[in-house]
Amino acid sequence: MKQATKAKLIAVVGGWIVKLLCSTLRFRIQDPGGFLKMPHTVKMTGIFWHNRLFIIPWFYSHHMQSRTCPRHSVALTSASKDGEILAAFLARFDIGAIRGSSSRRGAVAMLEMVRASEAGFDVAITPDGPRGPKYQLNPGVITLAQKAKIPVLAFGIFYSRYWELKSWDSFRIPKPFARIDLTMLPLETIPETETPEAFEAQRARLEKMMRDINHCDHDAH
Repeated sequence: MKQATKAKLIAVVGGWIVKLLCSTLRFRIQDPGGFLKMPHTVKMTGIFWHNRLFIIPWFYSHHMQSRTCPRHSVALTSASKDGEILAAFLARFDIGAIRGSSSRRGAVAMLEMVRASEAGFDVAITPDGPRGPKYQLNPGVITLAQKAKIPVLAFGIFYSRYWELKSWDSFRIPKPFARIDLTMLPLETIPETETPEAFEAQRARLEKMMRDINHCDHDAH
């Protein structure tokens, strides 16, 4: 079976499983910045840790979309075979994919994300993906926010009950009927920086925000 056909088949089956499971979950959403009430012309770069991404496509399509004024989005996925499967999976939720990582197609992917942002697309990134280290924010998020001049929307995600995989990120899958506490921080604008030290300060600041909102210090690193 060709890789593309295999990826689509896995995506179809996986998409139905995710949709079925997510339909049983109880969401408790906190949006102190009021993003969900903003016009859909307000775009963002959404960031969430790799091990919390399970519910994001479903949440985006059910809580952040509007039938009369739909949002358009793309997500960064790796250029590997796993990335191809994820891209096919995201397509089940009408989310496009930009393929690349720090080790493969990094510069091209960055340019494509900037262009997508300028064209009015939301961009979704797992800043510690695709291979970690867990809870360490990749500097590419800062570069994108500065170049595209699009604010960052940080997500904090908790599952009341979940399975945890033995993967590099300890990937979490919520159990049926679990409660999901999801917090969206106010939009965060990343200022321009003129020195490597100032750039690193912004990266470290955003990483701390992500760690704090997800209580990462309670996890084993």
